[in-house]
Amino acid sequence: MKAFPSLEFRHVKEFRFWLVAIAAGLAAIHLTLVWRADNVDLLGSSILFFAALASLLGDRQHTLRFDSSIAASLVGALLTAFVLLRSLALPGEAFMLLAPLTAGLGLALMASGFKGLKQYWQELLLLLFLGAPKVFLPPLFDPTLWTAKFSTVLLWYGGFEVVRDGVNIHLTTGSVEVYPGCSGIEGITYLLSLAGLFVVMFPLSWLRRILAVMLSALIAFGVNGVRVSLMAYLVASSRPEAFEYWHEGTGSLIFSMIAVLVFGGACWLLLRWQEASEHWAELADDMDDPAEGGMLPDDPIEWQEP
Repeated sequence: MKAFPSLEFRHVKEFRFWLVAIAAGLAAIHLTLVWRADNVDLLGSSILFFAALASLLGDRQHTLRFDSSIAASLVGALLTAFVLLRSLALPGEAFMLLAPLTAGLGLALMASGFKGLKQYWQELLLLLFLGAPKVFLPPLFDPTLWTAKFSTVLLWYGGFEVVRDGVNIHLTTGSVEVYPGCSGIEGITYLLSLAGLFVVMFPLSWLRRILAVMLSALIAFGVNGVRVSLMAYLVASSRPEAFEYWHEGTGSLIFSMIAVLVFGGACWLLLRWQEASEHWAELADDMDDPAEGGMLPDDPIEWQEP
């Protein structure tokens, strides 16, 4: 007798297919909008985050539970429809940054309902880190003054006669003003997004996850401070062409690449630290387990006459 899949299994399989198709369509629309907006940083981040998202869902596709209610499906459909309709016009940057999270939340509600959202905490957290830092951090935190202070200290330790007046850095032969665009907030939000990707994709302790997020902000701030110091030196040296190169030309991209590489090295060290901690924990467990050849308890020794 030939066995046929049950009707319920067919229904779930078709439902998964349509969810994947909708998700792929939304991702394609998002990438198209970002590409037309000429936002290279967001385009690269979106491709990287979508690949990580697909990897997470692919690894757990057989363990996900699909059991949504009518109310949850309706809310999810409304969220998805909102993203689609809003994408018809030319949306702003804030929408493009938060659209993946909104669409992801809608799809999760349609798939598993309100009770099943906890299944997708990793994926939703990943989508949150994709856009939330750039949307919510700049209005709350302006590092312009701190950047001017840090760059002044670097120049002073470099042997220059430098005086700071607010966000203005004065050298003996020239001055620069640190604008909000040069404060490093763009680099900070970008590395914070990468830090979110790192802490979600790799199994780390909470301490190391917090350290990764903190290090991303500190590295971006520090590298940008070095860049501002260099530009102040170039202005004082009357080298406008070099200033433009490091300010808005390819030089600014070089510093961004340096920040990413330094953060990548920090992430590698955190992973090695995690592996070393797990290794020593296993050794400690083996030492305490007699069955593994570890330390035996102090049992009395029975002597036998020959």
